[in-house]
Amino acid sequence: MADYFTQFSCLLDVGAPENAARALELYEADCADGAMEAKFSNGFFVSVPSQDSGNQLWIRDEGAGDPESVIRFVKICASEFSLSGHWGFQYSNMCSKPRLDGFGGGAHVLDLATGETIAWIDTEGWMAQTIADAGDKP
Repeated sequence: MADYFTQFSCLLDVGAPENAARALELYEADCADGAMEAKFSNGFFVSVPSQDSGNQLWIRDEGAGDPESVIRFVKICASEFSLSGHWGFQYSNMCSKPRLDGFGGGAHVLDLATGETIAWIDTEGWMAQTIADAGDKP
């Protein structure tokens, strides 16, 4: 049996150490709600890197993650701390054994002020569409 998983590692600048501390509280409160009620805690881990000024959150998987959970958390932080500008992250889809559907990835970019998606890509869908547009079968 093959295991499928998604991996990522990214930073989110929340502007101040106080915001980073509050973001950790939001994350930990979500974890305490339990798996059935959690908005995002099952999909990633978050911490403040020790080498940083304390303004950034390190968001990462620890074995397998959920990009949609990351996006929900970042939108909450952006709203809570009035963040602006663009933010994005990349992820990879992997498989423990060679499988035709086991590898790929993607990226997602948000406008932090509005919470709107600026652009996203899924490599599996992109590849299939590019081949189809060329008139070939995938």
